Amino acid sequence: MPMDPRHAVLFEPVKIGPVTAPNRFYQTPHATGFGWQRPKSGAALRGIKAEGGWGVVCTEYCSIHPTSDDSPYAFLTLWEDSDIAPLALTADAIHAHGALAGIELWHGGGHASNRLTRVPGIGPSQQPALYHLPTTAREMDKSDIRAFRGWQRAAARRAKQAGFDIVYVYAGHDYLPFQFLSPLTNRRSDEYGGSLENRVRLLREMIEDTRDEVGDTCAVAVRLAVDELHGPKGITSSGEGREIVEMLAELPDLWDVNVAGALGNDSKTARFSPEGYQEEHVGFVKALTSKPVVSVGRFTSPETMVDQIKRGVQDFIGAARPSIADPFLPAKLRDGRADEIRECIGCNICRAANNEGVPLRCTQNPTMGEEWRRGWHPERIAAYARRETALVVGGGPAGLETALTLARRGLSVSLAEKSRTFGGRILNEMRLPGLSSWGRVRDWRLAMLAKQPNVQMFPGSEMTASDIADFGADHVVIATGSRWRRDAIGVGNLTPRVFEGALTPDDLFAGAVVTGPVVILEDEQYFMAGAWAEKLAAQGLDVTVVTPWATPSTFGLYTNEQDFILERLLRLGVKILPFTYLTQKAGGVAGLECAYTGRASEVPCETLILCTGRLVQDDLFRALDGQVNRLVRVGDCLQPSSIADAVYSGHRFAQLLGEVDGPPRREIPQLR
Repeated sequence: MPMDPRHAVLFEPVKIGPVTAPNRFYQTPHATGFGWQRPKSGAALRGIKAEGGWGVVCTEYCSIHPTSDDSPYAFLTLWEDSDIAPLALTADAIHAHGALAGIELWHGGGHASNRLTRVPGIGPSQQPALYHLPTTAREMDKSDIRAFRGWQRAAARRAKQAGFDIVYVYAGHDYLPFQFLSPLTNRRSDEYGGSLENRVRLLREMIEDTRDEVGDTCAVAVRLAVDELHGPKGITSSGEGREIVEMLAELPDLWDVNVAGALGNDSKTARFSPEGYQEEHVGFVKALTSKPVVSVGRFTSPETMVDQIKRGVQDFIGAARPSIADPFLPAKLRDGRADEIRECIGCNICRAANNEGVPLRCTQNPTMGEEWRRGWHPERIAAYARRETALVVGGGPAGLETALTLARRGLSVSLAEKSRTFGGRILNEMRLPGLSSWGRVRDWRLAMLAKQPNVQMFPGSEMTASDIADFGADHVVIATGSRWRRDAIGVGNLTPRVFEGALTPDDLFAGAVVTGPVVILEDEQYFMAGAWAEKLAAQGLDVTVVTPWATPSTFGLYTNEQDFILERLLRLGVKILPFTYLTQKAGGVAGLECAYTGRASEVPCETLILCTGRLVQDDLFRALDGQVNRLVRVGDCLQPSSIADAVYSGHRFAQLLGEVDGPPRREIPQLR
């Protein structure tokens, strides 16, 4: 199909210093979890983005010196010349599809743990290390600053040798150059501290140094956090953030602007931010410089993208998470297939992978991170060798993904769902505050299934074991999901306890009546308890969250949501009782016990809600065992987990059908 003419502006080339981007789609730097240890995996992932039409594809953060070591998290390095060849793999993979390759040179300063290198950390001023380590970043003296500028120069030269077209000066996310900018972390009294002009000095020198080294053939980009979101005590977009851009407006070839404070501010989930949410902070930059500007905001709508360009907010559409969810987003717009875009749902499972120190994953795109390890491609899949049939029972995220992937492989697929509506758990979870975008997991798969001529859909079709056996499919996939536990077993409590009249999220979604005061036992560690506490408190109910942990929703630390969850609950008046177990519920009172001292207490409770663990619903699978030859479980029916894991489970089965289910390829270091 031809491209929609309204989207043509997105495919205009843009000059960035000495290089030209073929279009306005700019994959901003984002972590992959591969780092310097897995260069082939990283190169394959970036190559897929370039193949998908992104005009600029950047790496993740690339350390310029051993004093910036983020172990055990995966990061790139340009510490020495031997780092050039592995990074050239990525530049070559990006160039193979006509895109520009960008590299983000990084020094973490007080953010760098240096666990691997074990060298002292450095910063503009002496301060405790920022990742809860019992150590201190020492204050840099003049010789340290001169050495640091040399490290930036050397890394820039190596980046040029590796073939990169855009070389970053990285002054965002509270890393070392930004620590010099911020009055919160720069308490120096020399020419690098005090006035804003002095605090900007190092950033100016870094830009000039980098341009001197590579500016003849490479563009020099500055990634700047224009607002710390700490209010007037820090850098703000209406104050010093604006002044910094004014001082340096024409010095770099490109401005990549965002917000700082914590990484969670720059990558807020859909639960706590709308599309384009950073504009209120970064929208001023374009008016201050003639150089191209890029920013992010979880852009998924082509209309929003076009609007950003036409209103002069930015010159590129910056994206990290949307490029993960659909590496082929630009190509689909170019080819008139906007309806096939796999939109980011803003769940931050990708951020969780980075924070856990594991390879990248995505709820919407199960092939993400598997490009080299398993050879998976988001748009192409090998045809199955035989003409066979498959029956998938259960139309939740795992069942939908299984059916779609099997159909793409050429099997004749029947998908049966007992409810009249496909979606499974998604239908419930998308009704919780801020989670409506999760419905895209269902919507995209239903839209793509509708394009497959070899798929039959059967909503409102509850199947018995004999129905399934009589169906006679060559392959039977059970994707019947899970249910919430009623015995209070969770992550912290392993002793079954029955509380008469207690409700579970299943009951709430089914419409159970809730009266206050409400006590929610949170021992799942993800989003469910916090979301229900927010929903019920917003209805005016008195809500108390009891958890054996330090805070509820502890997995939110990985998705960068925990601070936002706690802020919202506390603003709504939700009471939080940490380090606490639930012992009984009787007579309008819940009995509690301190997890450490055993001290007893109680709180008023008319409605008790248990958000602890889930149990597989695999009765059909067990009833069919021995009756059907090729029978499998996928998703929550196999292992209750996140929607991302459910989708991956279905995709993995369908991708590997007919193949040996062995481990993924590993990049094993060569012995010297």
